[in-house]
Amino acid sequence: MKLSDVLAPENVVLDLNASSKGSLLRTLSAIAARQLGIGEAAIFSALDNREKLGSTGIGEGIAIPHAAIPDMKKPFALFVRLSKPIDFEAIDESPVDIIAVLLVPVEKSSTKLNLLAGLARILRSEKIKRIRSLAAASDVHETITEAEA
Repeated sequence: MKLSDVLAPENVVLDLNASSKGSLLRTLSAIAARQLGIGEAAIFSALDNREKLGSTGIGEGIAIPHAAIPDMKKPFALFVRLSKPIDFEAIDESPVDIIAVLLVPVEKSSTKLNLLAGLARILRSEKIKRIRSLAAASDVHETITEAEA
């Protein structure tokens, strides 16, 4: 399974405002809950618990919050570019402005690992660096899809 299989064009959000890691996770949970028809609290709790294990900020302004969610039917991805970088306790201590959320059904842990590995490769590719300057969500989605090929 590839990222393009789980990241719908409408799940690319640009210039989102967030003041902190916690407020961002709450906003991301609300967006995902609306798309998935799953409780926002369950999503937030899963993402927050994962962050307590260690930050998903992978460096270079990028974070990949991820969690396994009970009652999910299929994997889900959300891509967000913030209007202004925030502290995400990333491994390189750089503020984060690019966030890729990955949610998977509890029973699909091997799928989660494969998607995370692919996502990390894509987000560290040279092509993806231009997404910080793209104006349209559709262009960002297209760039992500091209970087995966």
